Amino acid sequence: MKTRTPPDSPDLFADLPLLPDFSIETRARHRGIWPVAGTDEAGRGPLAGPVVAAAVILDPDNVPAGLNDSKKLSLKQREILFEAIMAAATVSIASSSPRHIDLVDIRKASLDAMRRAVAGLPVRAHHVLADGRDVPPGLSCSGEAVVKGDARSVSIAAASIIAKVMRDRMMARAGLLYRDYGFEVHAGYGTERHRGAIASHGPCPLHRMSFRPLRVEAD
Repeated sequence: MKTRTPPDSPDLFADLPLLPDFSIETRARHRGIWPVAGTDEAGRGPLAGPVVAAAVILDPDNVPAGLNDSKKLSLKQREILFEAIMAAATVSIASSSPRHIDLVDIRKASLDAMRRAVAGLPVRAHHVLADGRDVPPGLSCSGEAVVKGDARSVSIAAASIIAKVMRDRMMARAGLLYRDYGFEVHAGYGTERHRGAIASHGPCPLHRMSFRPLRVEAD
């Protein structure tokens, strides 16, 4: 009797390495495709703030130790690795504003930020590894969607760290400007404190009005 693995089974990615590695990039390099950039975004889920994307081309001879999915790292680890990546790699950062997110939807805004991050690299990438199931449209080179990419590719992991740290810093600055919302604490995610602040003060210009519960309040 044949059996199949359920779609939500954790065994689907049981063969993932314990840490992301350089194997996908190395295979491309052996085929004469280089440089390879990894790209990822941070901030798809929050109720406020931009979505931030980064593109990173790592130096094969100088890959910072400890690269991993940004969500698996502590704040201190992310900050240390951010500085190491910026010092050793080629990096570009782009963002899509809350207004743009509301205009086109979060998926399209995220992919567009990733595309612009790649386009902003001072060294032209010949291939792009994009975290997730979609290749950003409009790339000037070939692209490859890598599911669970930040756990498989160090280039994507590096991009996830850069995007996460940069977005957190942006939201900390936003907290100084819009002091009623606590952006420096929750980075715009829908925490109880944040939802309470919206209920008390209404939305501010950084809120994504197409997201619930803001969309309901705006109707």
